[in-house]
Formats: sequence, structure tokens, C-alpha cells
Amino acid sequence: MQNIKPALFFLLLTLSLKGQSIYREDFIEFWNDYNNNFAYFKEQQVDWNKVKEIYLPATDTIKNNYEFTLLLENVINELHNGHISLTSGYDTSNRIIPSGADVYAEKRENSFFITDVRKNSAAEKAGIKPGMEILSFNKKDVAAQLQKFLPKSAEKYTPAMYSYAVNMLLAGTYAMKREFTLKQDGKIYNYFPDTIVNEQPKTLLEYKILPGNTGYIKINNSLDNYDLIPAFDKAVDSLMSTKSIILDLTETPGGGNTTVARAIMGRFIDKDMPYQKHLINEKEYGTVRSWIEYVVPRKKTYKGRLVIMAGHWTGSMGEGIVIGFDAMKRAKITGTKMAGLIGAIYTFKMKNTQIGYQIPAEKMYHIDGTPRESFIPPYNTANSIETYKQALKLAK
Repeated sequence: MQNIKPALFFLLLTLSLKGQSIYREDFIEFWNDYNNNFAYFKEQQVDWNKVKEIYLPATDTIKNNYEFTLLLENVINELHNGHISLTSGYDTSNRIIPSGADVYAEKRENSFFITDVRKNSAAEKAGIKPGMEILSFNKKDVAAQLQKFLPKSAEKYTPAMYSYAVNMLLAGTYAMKREFTLKQDGKIYNYFPDTIVNEQPKTLLEYKILPGNTGYIKINNSLDNYDLIPAFDKAVDSLMSTKSIILDLTETPGGGNTTVARAIMGRFIDKDMPYQKHLINEKEYGTVRSWIEYVVPRKKTYKGRLVIMAGHWTGSMGEGIVIGFDAMKRAKITGTKMAGLIGAIYTFKMKNTQIGYQIPAEKMYHIDGTPRESFIPPYNTANSIETYKQALKLAK
């Protein structure tokens, strides 16, 4: 440093300090936005002040946006829910769950098991099945790797925290080639799902008539696409003479919007009906705003039996449709616990780095008061295979 001229030295020092202040400013903005808008601190058992104490000092040594993004990704893990994420990332970033996951795992005492596998996914094509015990992931112990995703601010870990951590781990990063070492019936197998080319469905939905004059409509993760509305209308109109319809929402992890959701539900009712409750805590004013959202009938009503399939990859607006049909008492619901994505999200952006982030600011409820993320299908199943079998029975 002694060979650098004083003027240049002070210029470099000023630029360095300016960079540090930018990341510190953005972190504080990020923290304040969550502090003022996040609706689930109590439910997630998060000490947000402690989170600030843990992570804010690190901003003084951040040198670039990449390092800052890594820090923010760790902070988001403190909130442990798939509805909370940055709007951008890097190859080293973890895939978002449930959209980026193809297996669902659970912790049972000190072991971990695959309990569900996403239909038509690379994991399924690789041969991974529900019931397999996870011995290691990428040749490392699973429990040891969970520390990256478990909240550092928590006094004790909840089942929800472990569920988030293990499923984030198994989803992997965008750059990672995953290796699962699994045990089944006393035998040990290695699986490499990311070596399999797996194309996503190119259609918004698919529909057909099953034996027994049962209609089947599957939504292919397109609840955010307004083109789904006319496509869905065409499907329902084509199945109008069937005795029942199975509406498969097991592949809707990416959420969507309420316009598309109400358009779908509106084909199965003949009068205005309530389907979900919203609640916003207006902290700034000490007030709470709450309202019930309704579905209005549209076009020709399908009056046959309706069965809804839901599962671990039914997320956000997909979950809203499920609780809506249950609230309207219009369908029999079968499936596993859903993705449990909390709230309706609002998107924010930092002033300096322009990094965006999503905050669940609006609580969502079944009209009976059950939090959307806590809803369990009445005809509960263990995995997607069981769900389809149960749906066929209910449709008869």
C-alpha cells in the first residue's frame, strides 16, 4: 500500500466505503420492508430483530452483488417458506421450492425419507420412489447439510423448519448435479436425476375422457396465464356430457392469479359463492383490513360430480382454488398436504442494487377461518400415486 500515491489511496478507500454503504443501505431497506409488511412473523416463529443483529454486520465486508445475493438468500432461509424469495439469482442459488423440486422428503426421528415424487419428473424417471430412505445426498450426510437452510435466529427448530430445510437441500442448486443414495428393502441404490433430459409440458392443460364416462382435466402449472381461461372453457365444454370431472391441480407449484382461478371455479357453480378470505394488517395505522372474495358463475355450468386432486406441488393460487371448492362444497378434495405457501405476495426492489424480493403481506384463509397453508384435503393421501387412485374412486 505504501507504493500507492495518497490521492489514489483515498480514492480507492472512498470507493470501497461507498460500496459497503450501498449494501448496508439496501440491507436495511430490505429488513424494514419485511418488518413493515411480512404478515407471518408469529406463525413462522421468527425473531426479526435477531436476524438483523446476525446479518447486518456482514454487509460491511460485502464487495459485490454476488456476495450480497448470497447473504440475502441466507436471510430468506430464516423465514423458511417457499413463497419467500429473491426475484433473481445465480447458478449457485438454490432452486425455489416447490417449483424447483421433484421429490418431497420428511424427517422421521433421526432419519429422512422420500415420501412423494413429482409426476413425470426427472426424479420419477430416474427410478426414485416414495418410501425410500435417504442415506446421503451428494455423498454427504443429510443432517449436516441442513444447517445451511435452518434459521440461525431460532431458539429451537420446528417441524416446518426441518421440512423446508430438507426439501431445499434436495432441490439442489441450478448448477448442481444431484446424487441420491437411497435405501429400499434393505438394498442401497444411487440415483442421478439431473442426467435425465426432462421436457416440461408445452400445453396449458390436457384433458380426456376416462373409462366410466369420467372427464379428466390437468392444469400444467399455468394458473398465471390468461390464455388458460379459453383453453379451460374448451375442455369443460368438451366434457359437459360426462358424469364427473377430475380436476388435477397436482402440477400447479408456480401459483397464479385470482382472475384465472375465479374463471375456473365459475364454471362449476350457478350462484355467487364465497371462496377465500383475505386479511392485511395495516401496521402503520393500527388497523386491519379483511374481506371475503366471491366467485361468480360464468358460461354454462357443469353440474356433474367434481373431484379435485391436490398435492405437494399444489402451490399458492392452486391452494386457493382447492380451499375455494371446499368452501363452496362443490367438490370432493383428495390429496396430500399442499405446498403450504403462505399469503399473497407483493414484490419490492432495493434502491441501490435493484435486487427484487417477494413478501407475503396478505394472509389467506378458508372462509371457515382455517389458514390456507394449514388446509388438509378431506380425502387425505400419502403421495400422488394414492391421490390418483382415490380420485378415480370418488369420481364413480
